[in-house]
Amino acid sequence: MKSFTLSIALGMSLLFSAQMGVSQTMDHTHGADGTGHDEVTMPGLRGGDATLQESAELEVMFRNFTTLSREVENLPNGIRTVTRSSDPEVMDALVSHVVGMSARVDEGRDPQIMIQSPTLDIFFDRTGAIETEIEVTDAGIVVVQTSDDPEIVTALNVHAAEVSDMAARGMVPVHERMMKQAQEG
Repeated sequence: MKSFTLSIALGMSLLFSAQMGVSQTMDHTHGADGTGHDEVTMPGLRGGDATLQESAELEVMFRNFTTLSREVENLPNGIRTVTRSSDPEVMDALVSHVVGMSARVDEGRDPQIMIQSPTLDIFFDRTGAIETEIEVTDAGIVVVQTSDDPEIVTALNVHAAEVSDMAARGMVPVHERMMKQAQEG
């Protein structure tokens, strides 16, 4: 099964990148693009080619991100991840999302979620460059993802670190990234 780790990474990225701005309570401007964000309807989870089910799964994961935990091992040619949730509903959403996003990556169908990390672009552009093994166990979703393409390997490592940061700090790193992107224009 290809691209399941990418799916986890994509899912976590989309999950934790769930909105286009920073809460005013964090002493930042509200909305990197000046439009603000809505924590009730979460429009940032929608995309040009994302289904309502995909957005709903992301919402479940986003609203319950504190139930998620993650381990990443960087390999010479990729990554090994273990992602889990203490909440069965969140785990179900995660597994469903992983399967769906894996198919998208294999097909090169970028969901174009408004808030997804630009690190993911290379995965959709280079379909077939990633070999993935996945196993759902009591420990969580265990994924090994490798590539012969050094740029893909670098992107896998970078994105795995992004996702791990989001799992540790919630929305903060997403807001930081989006603010930085807005400043760079």
